[in-house]
Amino acid sequence: MSTQDFTTKIIVNQSPEEVFKAIQNVRGWWSEEIEGKTANLNDEFDYHYEDVHRCKIKLIEVISNQKIVWLIEQNYFKFTEDKTEWTGTKPTFDIKEKNGKTELTFTHFGLVPEYECFEICRDAWTNYIQNSLKKLIETGKGEPNATGKPKTENEKKLSAN
Repeated sequence: MSTQDFTTKIIVNQSPEEVFKAIQNVRGWWSEEIEGKTANLNDEFDYHYEDVHRCKIKLIEVISNQKIVWLIEQNYFKFTEDKTEWTGTKPTFDIKEKNGKTELTFTHFGLVPEYECFEICRDAWTNYIQNSLKKLIETGKGEPNATGKPKTENEKKLSAN
Protein backbone atom coordinates (compact mmCIF):
# COMPACT_ATOMS: atom_id res chain seq x y z
CA MET A 1 0.00 0.00 0.00
CA SER A 2 1.80 3.12 -1.20
CA THR A 3 -0.86 5.69 -0.41
CA GLN A 4 -0.08 8.07 2.40
CA ASP A 5 -3.52 9.64 2.79
CA PHE A 6 -4.59 9.84 6.42
CA THR A 7 -6.81 6.89 7.49
CA THR A 8 -8.32 5.79 10.79
CA LYS A 9 -10.90 3.11 11.68
CA ILE A 10 -13.42 2.43 14.39
CA ILE A 11 -15.56 -0.65 15.03
CA VAL A 12 -18.86 -0.31 16.87
CA ASN A 13 -21.78 -2.57 17.80
CA GLN A 14 -24.34 -0.25 16.18
CA SER A 15 -25.81 -0.86 12.72
CA PRO A 16 -24.46 0.67 9.50
CA GLU A 17 -27.63 2.81 9.43
CA GLU A 18 -26.88 4.23 12.90
CA VAL A 19 -23.26 4.95 11.92
CA PHE A 20 -24.41 6.63 8.68
CA LYS A 21 -26.88 8.86 10.53
CA ALA A 22 -24.25 9.83 13.11
CA ILE A 23 -21.78 10.87 10.37
CA GLN A 24 -24.49 13.04 8.79
CA ASN A 25 -24.91 14.82 12.15
CA VAL A 26 -21.66 16.77 11.70
CA ARG A 27 -22.66 19.29 14.40
CA GLY A 28 -22.92 16.39 16.84
CA TRP A 29 -19.32 15.20 16.51
CA TRP A 30 -17.08 17.70 14.66
CA SER A 31 -18.21 21.23 15.33
CA GLU A 32 -21.21 23.10 16.64
CA GLU A 33 -20.19 25.88 14.21
CA ILE A 34 -21.48 24.34 10.99
CA GLU A 35 -23.68 26.36 8.66
CA GLY A 36 -25.64 24.59 5.94
CA LYS A 37 -26.85 21.07 5.28
CA THR A 38 -24.67 18.04 6.02
CA ALA A 39 -26.66 14.94 5.05
CA ASN A 40 -27.50 14.55 1.36
CA LEU A 41 -25.84 14.53 -2.06
CA ASN A 42 -24.86 18.07 -3.18
CA ASP A 43 -25.49 19.53 0.31
CA GLU A 44 -22.93 22.20 1.15
CA PHE A 45 -21.80 23.44 4.53
CA ASP A 46 -19.31 25.84 6.02
CA TYR A 47 -17.12 24.81 8.93
CA HIS A 48 -15.18 27.23 11.03
CA TYR A 49 -13.26 27.07 14.25
CA GLU A 50 -12.61 30.55 15.61
CA ASP A 51 -10.19 32.31 13.22
CA VAL A 52 -7.95 29.23 13.08
CA HIS A 53 -9.67 27.08 10.41
CA ARG A 54 -12.49 27.61 7.92
CA CYS A 55 -13.64 25.48 5.02
CA LYS A 56 -16.50 25.03 2.57
CA ILE A 57 -17.52 21.41 2.02
CA LYS A 58 -19.79 19.73 -0.53
CA LEU A 59 -21.15 16.19 -0.29
CA ILE A 60 -20.20 14.63 -3.64
CA GLU A 61 -21.11 10.99 -2.95
CA VAL A 62 -23.75 9.64 -0.58
CA ILE A 63 -24.69 5.94 -0.58
CA SER A 64 -27.13 5.19 2.24
CA ASN A 65 -25.55 3.25 5.11
CA GLN A 66 -22.34 2.66 3.07
CA LYS A 67 -20.40 5.76 2.10
CA ILE A 68 -20.18 9.54 2.32
CA VAL A 69 -17.58 11.59 0.44
CA TRP A 70 -16.95 15.27 1.12
CA LEU A 71 -15.08 17.62 -1.24
CA ILE A 72 -13.23 20.51 0.39
CA GLU A 73 -14.10 23.30 -2.05
CA GLN A 74 -12.34 26.09 -0.13
CA ASN A 75 -10.07 26.05 2.88
CA TYR A 76 -8.23 28.49 5.12
CA PHE A 77 -5.72 27.70 7.87
CA LYS A 78 -4.35 30.52 9.99
CA PHE A 79 -1.33 28.42 11.02
CA THR A 80 0.13 27.23 7.68
CA GLU A 81 2.16 29.00 5.02
CA ASP A 82 -0.16 27.63 2.31
CA LYS A 83 -3.50 28.72 3.77
CA THR A 84 -5.45 26.51 1.31
CA GLU A 85 -3.78 23.14 1.99
CA TRP A 86 -7.03 21.10 2.18
CA THR A 87 -8.61 22.59 -0.97
CA GLY A 88 -9.58 19.81 -3.37
CA THR A 89 -9.10 17.00 -0.84
CA LYS A 90 -11.79 14.39 -0.09
CA PRO A 91 -12.61 13.25 3.44
CA THR A 92 -14.34 9.88 2.91
CA PHE A 93 -16.40 7.73 5.28
CA ASP A 94 -16.70 4.02 4.31
CA ILE A 95 -19.14 1.90 6.33
CA LYS A 96 -19.08 -1.91 6.24
CA GLU A 97 -20.79 -4.58 8.28
CA LYS A 98 -18.23 -7.01 9.64
CA ASN A 99 -18.95 -10.00 11.89
CA GLY A 100 -22.13 -8.46 13.29
CA LYS A 101 -20.40 -5.14 14.00
CA THR A 102 -19.97 -2.02 11.90
CA GLU A 103 -16.55 -0.86 10.72
CA LEU A 104 -16.11 2.78 9.78
CA THR A 105 -13.00 3.63 7.78
CA PHE A 106 -12.32 7.35 7.53
CA THR A 107 -9.78 8.38 4.89
CA HIS A 108 -8.95 11.99 4.14
CA PHE A 109 -7.77 11.56 0.52
CA GLY A 110 -5.21 14.26 -0.22
CA LEU A 111 -4.21 14.83 3.42
CA VAL A 112 -0.62 13.63 3.14
CA PRO A 113 2.54 13.89 5.29
CA GLU A 114 3.97 16.55 2.96
CA TYR A 115 1.31 18.99 4.17
CA GLU A 116 2.37 21.46 6.84
CA CYS A 117 -0.92 20.80 8.66
CA PHE A 118 -0.55 16.99 8.53
CA GLU A 119 0.34 16.33 12.18
CA ILE A 120 -2.24 18.77 13.55
CA CYS A 121 -4.92 17.49 11.16
CA ARG A 122 -4.04 13.84 11.83
CA ASP A 123 -4.35 14.39 15.57
CA ALA A 124 -7.60 16.33 15.18
CA TRP A 125 -9.24 13.77 12.86
CA THR A 126 -8.08 10.94 15.14
CA ASN A 127 -9.83 12.66 18.05
CA TYR A 128 -13.00 13.52 16.14
CA ILE A 129 -13.40 10.04 14.60
CA GLN A 130 -12.08 7.72 17.33
CA ASN A 131 -13.43 9.72 20.25
CA SER A 132 -16.21 12.18 19.39
CA LEU A 133 -17.93 10.36 16.49
CA LYS A 134 -17.54 6.99 18.24
CA LYS A 135 -19.21 8.44 21.37
CA LEU A 136 -22.00 9.94 19.26
CA ILE A 137 -22.62 6.53 17.66
CA GLU A 138 -22.42 4.58 20.93
CA THR A 139 -24.04 6.98 23.41
CA GLY A 140 -25.89 9.56 21.32
CA LYS A 141 -23.57 12.35 22.49
CA GLY A 142 -20.32 13.38 20.78
CA GLU A 143 -17.73 15.99 21.73
CA PRO A 144 -17.74 18.64 18.98
CA ASN A 145 -15.73 21.84 19.23
CA ALA A 146 -17.13 25.37 19.30
CA THR A 147 -15.79 28.88 19.85
CA GLY A 148 -14.19 28.91 23.25
CA LYS A 149 -14.54 25.13 23.52
CA PRO A 150 -11.43 23.62 21.93
CA LYS A 151 -11.41 19.81 22.03
CA THR A 152 -7.87 18.94 21.00
CA GLU A 153 -4.54 20.08 22.43
CA ASN A 154 -3.68 21.68 19.09
CA GLU A 155 -6.95 23.63 19.03
CA LYS A 156 -6.13 24.88 22.53
CA LYS A 157 -2.65 25.95 21.39
CA LEU A 158 -3.83 27.53 18.14
CA SER A 159 -6.68 29.37 19.86
CA ALA A 160 -4.24 30.89 22.34
CA ASN A 161 -2.08 32.44 19.58
